Amino acid sequence: MSSLENRRSVVTGIGVIAPNGVGTDAFWKATKEGVSVLDLVTREGCGHLPLRVAGEVREFDPATMIEERYLVQTDRFTHFAMAAAGLALADAGLDLTDGSTSPFDVGVVTAAGSGGGEFGQRELQRLWGQGSRYVGPYQSIAWFYAASTGQISIRGGFKGPCGVVASDEAGGLDALAHAGRGIRRGTDAVVVGAAEAPLAPYSIVCQLGYADLSRSDDPARAYLPFTADACGFVPAEGGAMFVVEEETVARRRGVRVRAYVSGHAATFTGASEWEQSRHGLAHAIRGALEDAQAAPEEIDVVFADALGVPEADRAEALAISDALGRHARRVPVTAPKTGIGRAYCGAPVLDAAAAVLAMEHGLVPPTPGVVDVSHDLDLVTGGARPAELRTALVLSRGLMGSNAALVLRQGTGTPS
Repeated sequence: MSSLENRRSVVTGIGVIAPNGVGTDAFWKATKEGVSVLDLVTREGCGHLPLRVAGEVREFDPATMIEERYLVQTDRFTHFAMAAAGLALADAGLDLTDGSTSPFDVGVVTAAGSGGGEFGQRELQRLWGQGSRYVGPYQSIAWFYAASTGQISIRGGFKGPCGVVASDEAGGLDALAHAGRGIRRGTDAVVVGAAEAPLAPYSIVCQLGYADLSRSDDPARAYLPFTADACGFVPAEGGAMFVVEEETVARRRGVRVRAYVSGHAATFTGASEWEQSRHGLAHAIRGALEDAQAAPEEIDVVFADALGVPEADRAEALAISDALGRHARRVPVTAPKTGIGRAYCGAPVLDAAAAVLAMEHGLVPPTPGVVDVSHDLDLVTGGARPAELRTALVLSRGLMGSNAALVLRQGTGTPS
């Protein structure tokens, strides 16, 4: 363990399971090309429900990435998280079996907003349809929002500080901040991120109470934030996991530093109080900049929350202007999630993954499907925009009223 003074958090591994691709290469290719995969919901038992369009993860076979003994114990949201964690660990080259890293030096933090709805629904159907003898023992844990943290730590043998952020969408960024606090307090590495699977019938019914959910049955028109045609958000499944390490530990291991987790701040302004979210989000942005010791003009790209609700979009555009001042008119803003949907807690970590990849490739990915922007933002549409990207700002708001901002800085490549 290195000295607790001046400990900095760096991203050394990224794993993505998203509607537009499994793995960072496939995800980035689709993201930079502005591909939209929003489509009619095809999941069994959902055809009669009023939610018509979503972002489904269709190119994913959990049996090829996760051992059977874990699959039978866990819900689809944990399958996503475990698979993404495996990809992130491989990317970081972090493996406890070589004896170089103590299991007590590695923690796990995930965020979740809904838990294992599909697993829970299946077991409850068996309970009421067939009786208690037909309910499996894992019903007690698989639905639980903490399941992903627990199973990732068990599978990897990680015995460091573990935690769960049970929250709305902004919890994805809060999980990264929680991991950063763990690094500053002495943990050498944290496997961190979020994944959601909200497209089972029971889970969809639970979402139908959201007034901001898009009811459109046209995938091309269902999710158009920052436009006059905005009619709500489209939900999605999937997410991303990261390996975040203390910088000197990463340098000692000789691995690539993909990005620095530099600053974070969060506020709360109340459920569906979108006008108030302007002030809360602006306050979070200022706090994240202060935490990162970054000036507004240092921000090279903003990954927007992009709810797709007129009042919320207006509040976000004004919050960016409030916090960044005159620089707000010059900084490119993007919302790649319009091509895949909002995966609740998984949405902002997918944006964070896209931000790291954007800085590595010097490209601001476009906002799929959006053409006529009705707000005073330099929203990147059409195609990707080449740019020198050293610092990225990722924004997130939740339907329950959370606001969060995260500052990421460009990595240094392989440490010398």
